[in-house]
Amino acid sequence: MLNATRSRDKNTCNVEVANNPHVKNDQDKTIRIAWWVLAVAVFSLTTAVRIRLLGIPLERDEGEYAYAGQLLLQGIPPYKLAYSMKFPGTYVAYAITMFLFGQTVTAIHLGLLLVNCATSALIFFIGKRLVNSTVGIVAAASYALLSVSPSVLGLAAHATHFVVLPVLGGAFLLLNKQSRLGVGRLLLGGLLMGLGLLMKQPGLFFILFGAVYLFLGDVRSGLALRKAILRNLIFAGGAVTPLVITFLALCYAGVFVQFWFWTIHYAHEYGTLVSISDARQLLIQGVRDAIGPNWPLWILAGVGLLTCSLNRSTGRSTGFLLGLFISSTLALFLGFYFRSHYFILLLPAVALFAGIAINSISSVLRRQITRVRFFPVLLLASCAVFLVLAQRDLFFLLSPIEASHTIYAGNPFSETIKVAEYVRDHTDPSDTIAVVGSEPQIYFYSHRHSATGYIYTYPLMEAQTYARQMQSEMIHEIEAAEPKYLISVTIDVSWLHSPRSENLIFEWAQRYIAENYVAVGFVNIIAADRVEYYFDDVPQQVPELGEFILIYRRKP
Repeated sequence: MLNATRSRDKNTCNVEVANNPHVKNDQDKTIRIAWWVLAVAVFSLTTAVRIRLLGIPLERDEGEYAYAGQLLLQGIPPYKLAYSMKFPGTYVAYAITMFLFGQTVTAIHLGLLLVNCATSALIFFIGKRLVNSTVGIVAAASYALLSVSPSVLGLAAHATHFVVLPVLGGAFLLLNKQSRLGVGRLLLGGLLMGLGLLMKQPGLFFILFGAVYLFLGDVRSGLALRKAILRNLIFAGGAVTPLVITFLALCYAGVFVQFWFWTIHYAHEYGTLVSISDARQLLIQGVRDAIGPNWPLWILAGVGLLTCSLNRSTGRSTGFLLGLFISSTLALFLGFYFRSHYFILLLPAVALFAGIAINSISSVLRRQITRVRFFPVLLLASCAVFLVLAQRDLFFLLSPIEASHTIYAGNPFSETIKVAEYVRDHTDPSDTIAVVGSEPQIYFYSHRHSATGYIYTYPLMEAQTYARQMQSEMIHEIEAAEPKYLISVTIDVSWLHSPRSENLIFEWAQRYIAENYVAVGFVNIIAADRVEYYFDDVPQQVPELGEFILIYRRKP
């Protein structure tokens, strides 16, 4: 009887505390402080990880962007000395970064750090405007954690990072009440989303999302159809402006024909190489790799996705969230490749849905005592701790070189640094070099121009219409330029040769190198921690031969 009385008294006390406005305000303030403390801890941690690993060697895509950006700083337009199917926006972003901070690996990754911080901030403001600050804080913290993970190659400055930033900026501008969206805001929103497209072609789907969201919002608010269409045209005008300016600039530079071939004709061939029957397995593997140890946050995002339409606090924001998720998914599915870093395009939507899930839990517990209301904070903190502990070696222990070997096992990214240094020390700035393989970072490190625009050999190995033509062009360009040094990369992952690949380039290389070059360098990659470098004294044989890189100097 006494225990029952005490229990009733305790429950009564809890109700009184919960109904007391002063106590409730103090509780709300305590919860808000807890959220901000957690956010600061997460951002401090992820920033510290990125700073510690600023020196991680460039991988191939970074090497391409860095070399193209380096050429831009020299006044050389894209697609003249470096062919690529990607739009040139990321080249410009790299050029700006290197202009501000220098042409180094550290400078490039410092630029990525700033882009990542700006993206996280935008996600916070989007979440806050959509629902409340809790959603914003959780979403921003989730994005910071997910985007630093090696499961999406988050330490590399991929084009997807540069797509997401301006796209989110444009999306944020569209979030005001439709009646407040003036012409300038519409133009700027479209312009930012157009910049996302300029960074990489999948950005097109975000422009479509912006246009649909704007139009439906105008119609829902009672705007006349004619005016809604006119406002959409203004938005579209802003979106196409960066592309039109780029077209005109490339025409003026005399490289529009190359740009059109690589970004339209070849890109179409590349985008149709994967069959729908193969796409399913690639998707499953891609999702598994991208989620990796971050599954707690992905589960939270799944809960948010499933419950957002049922949550009153989400309200009219559901359309925006679902639209962003659908456009991100379509951007990811383009070409059916599902590479790890492509999932960065999906992370803002994932992070926002994680915020929705946490906010839903907070709403359910709003009338409870403070200790119970802390559960959502502890839940996100637990997810963060789990993610960090699962990747602790990479985040806290491994050196940048060791981190590169761990993330990109089997790829010669750190080894190419010494190759490039040797070439730079033995050439003049006016000399050209040729890399027969897919290691464009060598051109950037060595500060030497390529003798051929084919800085990747992957397209030459693909079972696509232009493969033999491309091999012939690469051969002709190298023979015409007579590069002082030729670097032959005899590593499988630098070619991806298949039984359906054309072999003209191999037959030519064997003959051409023997007639015109002499070996002066040899890098024997037996294992990640067993690499033998031989410069100016190449042995006839070695005790154990792994994959290797050969450096040749042109005969007098």
